[in-house]
Amino acid sequence: MVVLLALVLTGCGSGSGSSGGDTGGADGEASSGAPGEWWRPRPGLAWQWQLTGRLDTSVDVPVYDIDGFHHSKETVDALHRDGRKVVCYLSTGAWEDFRPDADDFPRSVIGRGNGWEGERWLDVRRTDVLEPLMAERLDMCRDKGFDAVEPDNMDGYRNRTGFPLTAADQLRYNRLIARLAHERGMAVGLKNDLDQIPALVGDFDFAVNEQCAQYGECDRLTPFVAAGKAVFHAEYELPTARFCADSRRLRLSSLLKRYSLDAWRRTC
Repeated sequence: MVVLLALVLTGCGSGSGSSGGDTGGADGEASSGAPGEWWRPRPGLAWQWQLTGRLDTSVDVPVYDIDGFHHSKETVDALHRDGRKVVCYLSTGAWEDFRPDADDFPRSVIGRGNGWEGERWLDVRRTDVLEPLMAERLDMCRDKGFDAVEPDNMDGYRNRTGFPLTAADQLRYNRLIARLAHERGMAVGLKNDLDQIPALVGDFDFAVNEQCAQYGECDRLTPFVAAGKAVFHAEYELPTARFCADSRRLRLSSLLKRYSLDAWRRTC
């Protein structure tokens, strides 16, 4: 803008429909809605991340991460019938002018652009405004039957947002998002925000990371793996030969993707 399977990634596959040795059942049971009961993905779990284009449901993996607004309950139900767990992608740290609830955000909480067309950072200090808006979005994910949430743009304090955000502001907001997801019986992932992993690994059920191999940062994700939690990882610019060996060593669930995050993928 991240199964009765704990396998280490092996080999290389290619193409949007390639399973690449990714078969396996999803770890953990679907949420019953009871307090504290939600899916807990384990390290090494294979996944598909597709946020644009016509959804390709033929990729033989136990986890799909898809856009929460773009897809219906019927799509989530169909993926469940195929034995998939389904993650709801949302932006929780940035405003997007193309979302149906865009007009619900007051101008006072909308800051600088974050580098993606139509997106601007949010003032995450303003939980009085943002908590009910994000609760509605998470209600949508729950009502569509998603098993988990990938909240994006969770590291605004490290960027030029237009607001004087601090690390403490970010920790407070990220924990709020985790709590809201858990209250709705869904798992929640920490997106990037590497500096705060030691403080947040206990609040989140998995991590989603972009380009840790390119920037030499993948070792910083090991607290999640050590806690028995999956790290769903994607690279865009490195060939698989440059990161798969480390991914296997660290037990990351790694993909090579295009920046567009369409169906195409290569796996380790």
